[in-house]
Amino acid sequence: MDVVVTGRHCTISQDMREQVTDRLTTVERLRDRVIRAEVEFNARTTTKDPEDAVVVQITLRSRGPVIRSEGRSSDKMVAFEGALDRLKTQLRKAADRRKTHRGLRSANGDLPFIEQAEAPEAADAVPTHEVAGLVVTGDGPLVVREKVFETEQLTLAQALDEMELVGHDFFLYEDASTGRPSVVYRRKAYNYGVIQLDIAK
Repeated sequence: MDVVVTGRHCTISQDMREQVTDRLTTVERLRDRVIRAEVEFNARTTTKDPEDAVVVQITLRSRGPVIRSEGRSSDKMVAFEGALDRLKTQLRKAADRRKTHRGLRSANGDLPFIEQAEAPEAADAVPTHEVAGLVVTGDGPLVVREKVFETEQLTLAQALDEMELVGHDFFLYEDASTGRPSVVYRRKAYNYGVIQLDIAK
């Protein structure tokens, strides 16, 4: 497994790089297909909370989905250890969920713990205007960040795996069986919900 350690607005000593590399070898026992681990230390000088002074993000790249976790602290290694602990928890949860639900299928093939939610109805038209090249609906909010990801069609089980491994409470994907844009999201306890869009043509 290749380990890449980078620092934004901070320097990372060789000793710290070696510590990070040694600690990440414990992840290989949980995730044997990891090809590359990226660890980014980001020192935030503008934050008012000292516990947010250093943000560490760990990203595992493998033949499967990307796995990501984050830790924050006033100390670099404490932030790293927090991100590493969260990463291990995410990997264990994903493995336990696959064992418990056997690919999310019960004996009769149903998905008993998934609540199917209908897409919300379109709201009344709201006036829009352009600010600094951005189109703002009503009073805002402004779009401050945009991300575009390459993807392929996924089954519900695959989408849940990716959501758990990235550590988010929701995951946007295109359903392999219906072709619909879909969102799976976390509900209370270990339950999940799914929203699918039926696009009018």
